[in-house]
Amino acid sequence: MGVRGRSYRYVGPAELKAAVLPGGGGCRIRSAADFDGWIAGRSAAELAEPFTFVVDTDGVLRLAPRRSEHVACAGGDMVLGAGEIGFRREAEGWTVDEVTNQSTGYCPDVTSWSAVARALDRAGLGRPSGFTHEVVFRRCPDCQEHNIVREDDFVCVFCDGELPVAWNVDPTA
Repeated sequence: MGVRGRSYRYVGPAELKAAVLPGGGGCRIRSAADFDGWIAGRSAAELAEPFTFVVDTDGVLRLAPRRSEHVACAGGDMVLGAGEIGFRREAEGWTVDEVTNQSTGYCPDVTSWSAVARALDRAGLGRPSGFTHEVVFRRCPDCQEHNIVREDDFVCVFCDGELPVAWNVDPTA
């Protein structure tokens, strides 16, 4: 874990990563001007639902349409955070209405919030104090399947094995 926090390797289906085009990736949002230019091109239908986001290893927010794969948004690279994000317009500018770490391709820990918060601050976006919905991911030590922990029930839904309390999704981390 570096100064910016843990980085996350893609752990989803290999065929999705293989489909990522070189030089692709979500729109990089380094500033309020970048965001204003990007959001101006979104349709009303797009604005009505959350977007896919990642925070790349440079700490830059990348945005893509909701139905985009996180690995495509990241250009196939590692990330500091990933999930879904929604925006609303307020008198003082754009703000984050909702933000989650829901990415089954990267399965980021809830501690990825600090990297997400820094990227949103850099982009000049108002934001909540944390994820509006936290998703707890764990890998089962017995069957190796990825799980979403619900209601603090750390039991594998595939084999009933006990899940660890600490994040362990990427076996190489």
